[in-house]
Amino acid sequence: MSYTTLEVSINDQIAHIQLNRPDALNTMVPAFWRELPEAVRKIDREAAARVIVISSTGKHFSAGMDLAVFTDGGLNQSAELGRKHERLRHMVMELQDSFNALEQCRIPVLAAIQGGCIGGAVDMTTACDCRYITEEGFFTVYETKIGMTADVGTLQRLPKLIPEGLARELAYTGRRMYADEAKACGLVNAIYKDQQSMLDGVMAIAKEMAANSPLAVSGCKEMINYTRDHSTADALRYMSIWQTGMFQPETDMMECFVAKAEKREPQFQELCQLGPAIKE
Repeated sequence: MSYTTLEVSINDQIAHIQLNRPDALNTMVPAFWRELPEAVRKIDREAAARVIVISSTGKHFSAGMDLAVFTDGGLNQSAELGRKHERLRHMVMELQDSFNALEQCRIPVLAAIQGGCIGGAVDMTTACDCRYITEEGFFTVYETKIGMTADVGTLQRLPKLIPEGLARELAYTGRRMYADEAKACGLVNAIYKDQQSMLDGVMAIAKEMAANSPLAVSGCKEMINYTRDHSTADALRYMSIWQTGMFQPETDMMECFVAKAEKREPQFQELCQLGPAIKE
């Protein structure tokens, strides 16, 4: 499919989604909020790749949400006040759902960040599984600087990725967190000299992930996400249920052992494609 704000390619079981509006600092115009989840869910639904890498073009990863999201007719200014605010609530939830897609898809999503990761871009990258950045890169919860509260996921996810006190400081001040600090607090996994070396490094990591059993990797993502939001006891119980249904030693595990004995790379079946719950 063709997109106006993204370029999507799939090679060697790795899907690469690039933000491609560099002249506009990759701001998140209305089309972006439809296209990103559509692309991610299509890849997931069709089991078209085993890993997704999100990168960008130009000087900055993304300058965040474009104001056109709220000014291009999304709100009926003549509506009764309560109804207008009820519609606004649903608009916010629709925007949130765009990034929920990154968390909900069955495969890992890696973010490769150059330059500024600003406002809504922080919302997006905190919904990814792993983040990587260039030396000059930075994060900023910029919404505070323009008189609003970040509302698309940063305040819900960032405190679970870094110390809460630091997350509060970043949110309250809107200051920039540069690459070294982001690495020190665990927000990013690695720092690269420039964008090309970052892309090379992230693609190598994605390739290593894609070489493993897709079912095993999907299970890891499911369990880590569940554990983040539940008690250890609840997560252990869920793990036992998952393992009872998904653990198939005679397939993927046996393939690993046989491949090792035969001194070759293991070959795994892809995850099943996802169809509609009810067929016509």
